[in-house]
Amino acid sequence: MGLYKNFVSQTRKPEGFLGKMMVNGMNGGHAKMADWGMSHLTTIAPKEILEIGCGGGRNAGELLNKYPSAKVTAIDYSEVSVRKAAEYNTEAIKSGRCKVQQGDVSALTLPEEKFDLATAFETIYFWPGLEKCFAQVAKVLKPGGVFMIVNESDGTDETSLKFEKIIEGMKCHTIKEIEAALKSAGFSKVKSDHHNSKPWIMVIAKK
Repeated sequence: MGLYKNFVSQTRKPEGFLGKMMVNGMNGGHAKMADWGMSHLTTIAPKEILEIGCGGGRNAGELLNKYPSAKVTAIDYSEVSVRKAAEYNTEAIKSGRCKVQQGDVSALTLPEEKFDLATAFETIYFWPGLEKCFAQVAKVLKPGGVFMIVNESDGTDETSLKFEKIIEGMKCHTIKEIEAALKSAGFSKVKSDHHNSKPWIMVIAKK
C-alpha cells in the first residue's frame, strides 16, 4: 500500500520521479472528461484565459486551439507540472500565446481583473478552502468573466471517495457545495451539468 499511496498522492502535488509519472498520465487520462467540460463553453469568446492547476498542460493547449485569438496563462504549484506543461505548449509559448508559471490559487499574484475566462480541471479537490480560493479567482477575472470547474467526481461516487481516504488533503465536493462556495465568493449566474452516465460534473459561474 505504501508505494501505491505515494503514487496516487502525486495527484495533489506531483514531485520527483513518481510525480513525473503521474503528470505524464494526466494529459491522456483526463482528456475525455476535459473535452466534455469544454463543450459547455459555447457563448463566450475570451481573449485572456487562466488555466489553474494546469497539470501536464494538455487542457491549456486545447483552450488555445478552441480560441485561436486568445492567450492562455497556465499555473500550477507543482514544479514538475510547470515543466511538463511548458514542454507540452512549447510552440505556443514561443509565439507569445501561452505562459506557464508556478502559482498558488490560495494566494494569486496575477493582475486583478485581467482574465475573461478561468478554468479548473480536476484540481479543486486539493484547494485549501473553496470560498477563499474562489474569491482569489474572482479577483483576477474581469467583471462579467466566467469561471468553469470540471471534476471527474460528483462528490458521491464510491471510487473517488475511496481515494479521498487515501490521499491526504483531498476533498470531493458535490455540485451544491461548489455552487454555494461560488456564490459566497461573489459569483452569480451559477449553472451546472452532470454527465448522463459518469460522475463527471461541470459548474460554470459569472463574476
